[in-house]
Amino acid sequence: MQQIHIDSIRSNTAYRRLVASRRRFSFTLTALMIVTYYGFILFVALAPHLLARPLYRGATTTVGVLVGVGIIVVAIALTGWYVVRANRTLDPSMSALLASTMQEANR
Repeated sequence: MQQIHIDSIRSNTAYRRLVASRRRFSFTLTALMIVTYYGFILFVALAPHLLARPLYRGATTTVGVLVGVGIIVVAIALTGWYVVRANRTLDPSMSALLASTMQEANR
C-alpha cells in the first residue's frame, strides 16, 4: 500500500469513527479488568478473613480460591467479548473501508 492510500484512509471520517469506537471499547474493557483485579486486591488487603473462609463446613477450598478463579473467568470473558466484537463489527468495517479506498484509487 502506498503512502497516498494510507493518507487517504487516515483522513476518512469513517476510519476515524472506527478507530474512536475501537479505542472506547478497548478502554472500557481495560477499565473493567482493572476494577475487577484491584477490587480483588483491596478485598485481600481489607478483608482477608472473608477470603480465608471455607466454601462450606469441612471444605478445604476457600472463598478466595473461588474468587480467584472468578477473576480468571472474567478476564477470559472480556477477551472473548473483544474477539466477538472485532470479528463481527470492527474487522468487516475496516475491510469495507480498505476496499472502498482501493476502488477510489483505481479510478
